[in-house]
Amino acid sequence: MANTYRRVHLQIVFAVKNRQALLHKSWRSDLFRYIAGIINRREHYSMAVNGVSDHIHIFLDYNCSELIEDLVREIKKASNKFTNENNLCPRKFEWQSGYGVFSHSHHEKSKIINYITRQEEHHRNKTFKQEYMNSLKSNNIDFKNEYVFNFLD
Repeated sequence: MANTYRRVHLQIVFAVKNRQALLHKSWRSDLFRYIAGIINRREHYSMAVNGVSDHIHIFLDYNCSELIEDLVREIKKASNKFTNENNLCPRKFEWQSGYGVFSHSHHEKSKIINYITRQEEHHRNKTFKQEYMNSLKSNNIDFKNEYVFNFLD
């Protein structure tokens, strides 16, 4: 009987509720490490987790054993709990509903990891809205503006 072979690289993007700048630089690396651990414990492989004060990018080797929506829900749920129970944020912390997920080829791996690890530098010149809308358009994803994240301009 033949084996099944696959390699699925996904980039997942989501934002803090109401796009508040709550991911403070002093603790967000702890949160990103925690999120990488969630991904790895679910038997996917975290390749990069990073973001800025109001949103996050995750790049992972997806093992196809669970629905993407279930994985994202569990990442958000567990990271909300981690942030709130450890009093990292001065207010109640929550992620905004929804997310973007984009597939990438193995040949793009280094480029995507570099892009994610350089988020602060990248966002000196481009807003999250510009970045996200560009991702939707460049991936030829049909969308309605009223259903995209609530952006603060």
